[in-house]
Amino acid sequence: MEHVPPPAEELALLDQELVRLDARRLQLLNRRAWLLSVLRPPVAPPPFAAPAARPPAAPFGWGPPAAPAAPTSGASGVQNVLLVLGGLLLTIAAIAFTLFSWGEMGIAGRSAVLATVTVAALVAPALLLRRKLSATAEALAALALVLTVLDAYALHAVALPDTDGLGFAAVTSAVLTASWAAYGLALGRLRMPLPAAVVAGQLPLVLGAWAAGAQAGVFGWALLVTAAADVAVALRGRGLAVRITAGVGAASAGLVAMLIGLGQSVSADGPLAAAGPGALLLAGAVVALFAGWRAPKEWAAAAGVVAGLAAVAAVGGVLRTGLPWNWSVVVYLLCGAALTAVVRVRVPQPVGRGVLVASAAVTAGAVLWALPAVAAVLLGPVSLLTDVWAGAPGSVRGALGPSVPWPESAASPVVLVLVAGLLTALYAGWDRVRGTLLSPRPGWRVASAAGATVLGWCAALTLPAVLDVPYASAVGVELLLVTGLLAIAVRQGAGALSFTALVCALVGAVSAGLLALAAEPATYAVFVGLSVLFAGAAARSAAAAVRSVLAGASVLCAIVPVSAVGASLGWSAPHTAPLVLVVPAVTVLLGARLRVAAVALTVELTGAFAAVVAVGLAVTDAPFLALVLALCGVLAAGTAVRPDRRPVAGHLAAALFVMAAWVRLAASEVSDPEAYTLPVSVIAFAVGYLRRRTDPAASSWVAYGPALSMTMAPSLVVAWVDPHWLRPLLLGVAALVVTLAGARFRLQAPLVLGGSVLALVGLHELAPHVVQVFDALPRWAPPALAGLLLLALGATYEQRLRDARRVRESLGRMR
Repeated sequence: MEHVPPPAEELALLDQELVRLDARRLQLLNRRAWLLSVLRPPVAPPPFAAPAARPPAAPFGWGPPAAPAAPTSGASGVQNVLLVLGGLLLTIAAIAFTLFSWGEMGIAGRSAVLATVTVAALVAPALLLRRKLSATAEALAALALVLTVLDAYALHAVALPDTDGLGFAAVTSAVLTASWAAYGLALGRLRMPLPAAVVAGQLPLVLGAWAAGAQAGVFGWALLVTAAADVAVALRGRGLAVRITAGVGAASAGLVAMLIGLGQSVSADGPLAAAGPGALLLAGAVVALFAGWRAPKEWAAAAGVVAGLAAVAAVGGVLRTGLPWNWSVVVYLLCGAALTAVVRVRVPQPVGRGVLVASAAVTAGAVLWALPAVAAVLLGPVSLLTDVWAGAPGSVRGALGPSVPWPESAASPVVLVLVAGLLTALYAGWDRVRGTLLSPRPGWRVASAAGATVLGWCAALTLPAVLDVPYASAVGVELLLVTGLLAIAVRQGAGALSFTALVCALVGAVSAGLLALAAEPATYAVFVGLSVLFAGAAARSAAAAVRSVLAGASVLCAIVPVSAVGASLGWSAPHTAPLVLVVPAVTVLLGARLRVAAVALTVELTGAFAAVVAVGLAVTDAPFLALVLALCGVLAAGTAVRPDRRPVAGHLAAALFVMAAWVRLAASEVSDPEAYTLPVSVIAFAVGYLRRRTDPAASSWVAYGPALSMTMAPSLVVAWVDPHWLRPLLLGVAALVVTLAGARFRLQAPLVLGGSVLALVGLHELAPHVVQVFDALPRWAPPALAGLLLLALGATYEQRLRDARRVRESLGRMR
């Protein structure tokens, strides 16, 4: 009898057996993994790869590892390289055979060899394509194409040696074009024959015209017909390579044809002579339009540009015959303007935009042609600066100089007026143009108005020079132009058109002012008139920015007549300097009464410039320079009465008074300036002390700076040239006391001024001894000491930087 354990005992036995089996299985799996790692290295899975299904394990987990896949990367690249090299070597061999080994064989052998090799090279690609060996087929097809060229060369060299080479080449290129095209169409999977046929197709007509000794016009027509054929192929050809090749050929041949037609049209001396090139250019325009009508967007726009330019050159070349070249520009400009009618014609949008770009290019070229005359009118009067008030010339050209041949520039105002009219028409017809082919941006309308303003002003500016009007009339015209531009600037507010008119008015004012320097009455009349015009426009303008610019220009124009008064009275420049200060005196009063802060600031700054001019005039005469500096100090002190100007004007007034005292002492050759400066310094110090008592927040520079610098600066200058020791000693002691007082009472001005003077005095006293020491040292010692100093500073750079910050903060906390 079998012992059957109870169910609970049997369950326990089964559980124990399963545990032993799991342990054994885990042991066997670990052993298997170790054996696999010994037999082959583990392959890391590719990143982010999806987990593959696990193949079924062999019994007990053993089995041979899966064989790795054969590498295939790079095989096609190596194959292509080998095929290209093989085809190249065969081609070189064929050329060498044809050129060098041809004469060693009879006529039958030669023909048989070349015919056999060529036929084999042409047939082999078809067989290879059936076996799906396309790369090898391409290599042999390239060899076959080269062999056909060599066959043609051999045929001419042996069978037809007396025929014309160019004519034979034209016929051969036509035959090769047809043959390669048929071959490529028959074997459609080959990529090389059809582009090669397109390349060969560029030659037949050109070589034929060359062989016939044709004129340049025939060459142009041959190139244009070739370009037309290329356009047809580019639009209908098979494959991207064929279309690109044909497109490049069309662009190249068409461009050369257009250049030939343009050259003949420009050089034609009559309507009949210009008709032929015009027909060539018009035909080129038709071809370009045909190409652009069906081409992609970018190519269509380029075709539109070419068509527009060709049409202008064709029509303008016929119409301009019999006219001087300067008036021919007007004809071309009118033809370019006529292209704008394309906005009313139903054409593809890219083509229409290209035609409009061509119109803009013709217009821009005409404007560039007219700009030298404008530049001569604006810059020609600069030559008058070297000969002011030499006398008014008889006509305006006498004041402009011989920089421009004016008879050849007679059409410049007409060109500028026409372009300005076109821009005005665009501005006026904006609502009709918007939404059409042009689709302009909103900013273009403002740009057209600004451009019309500028070009109209340029036209009116050059017209007196072209007509050679009298000098006074030209000056009056320029003043009237400035007046009109100022009216536009005032009426338009603060927009782009106002800014454009304002800039033109300022430039025109400069030109009129330079032109007026030829005569004394003209100088007064023009500059006084300009000052009044700018002041009136500033008063009428509502824009603060425009008012500021106009007010500043008015003050600048007022400087010239005030300065000219001294010259009219025969005064020297230093004697005229105090008279110039009338302008800043008026600006100080105006600045206090003007309500707009920006305008007041501009007026005062321009007046300060007039004060600088006065100082420059008086710089050669020390007594007058001291007087001018003192008067400037008075004006600055008057400005400092206003609370908003006090921080800047107060310091400036103190500095000007001090400089005036120094210059006056130097002009009087005073050897002991302390006798003059000490009383003033004491009084100034007392005033500063009282100021500090009433206003503890006042800066020490305002309270004590003028008093200290009034005496210490002149004394320092004298001490540096004093050979005795007493003055430097007394000045050093005084500077030490001032420095200590500044440190004690935490006053910035005494500390800085006293310390600076003390350091300079010490340097003055030590300078001879330092020079002696340096003379006694070897030449290498100073560079070595400098290097050690730099190393020490570099090593302690952070600490020195912190020290400098602490010193700056300490000075900043002082009053």
